[in-house]
Amino acid sequence: MKRLIAAAAMLAATAAFADGRFSAADVPMAGIRQPGKVVIRNSGASITAYHFFGNIREALFSLRTSPARLRTTPFGPVLYDSSARLSPRMPAYLSAMFTEAARTHGVDPRLVAAVAARESAFNVHAQSSVGACGLMQLMPATARFLGVGDVFDPRENVLGGARYLRTLLDTFDGDLDLTLAAYNAGPGAVQKYGGVPPYRETQAYVRAVRSSYESAIKR
Repeated sequence: MKRLIAAAAMLAATAAFADGRFSAADVPMAGIRQPGKVVIRNSGASITAYHFFGNIREALFSLRTSPARLRTTPFGPVLYDSSARLSPRMPAYLSAMFTEAARTHGVDPRLVAAVAARESAFNVHAQSSVGACGLMQLMPATARFLGVGDVFDPRENVLGGARYLRTLLDTFDGDLDLTLAAYNAGPGAVQKYGGVPPYRETQAYVRAVRSSYESAIKR
């Protein structure tokens, strides 16, 4: 997450929407048309954030995958099993939030919990040295892109993090390692290196979250 905003800022959507303005007819699949809202649209080949106001859409940023360079290995349908049960040892209030967020965005709540455990150790007040906040350690600008009004509100934070996980899973064809690497280092870094970036922190992050998630599946 530390490098996400820098990557997003550098990869502005100038090719398809040169002037940053277009009609609602240009994005019929976006689905949400509430003035002033930010919508994340995933086409399977790109992640694009739009700011909606009236009948005008502003492209905030767009990150495109590179099919020729990225080899993906789908983890399997379990990633999208939103009905999975969490460990009974988890505090009830956390279990409820992870379960709601997972069902809302169609991801496995055990994955959401594994990410939160690594990101914040389940500390709702956690804040990193670079400004990532809350349970899912969302950067303030990322939170705004995801429609999170209060980054320190636990429920909003987890819903935003689950939404972002689902977007990344769809973008990287269900490849768990690439999804986790993008969550930590940004999708731009994954594209740049054609896989998990050679950052020690990111590689350790992917191993740790994957291990935690796989252990939860086997319980």
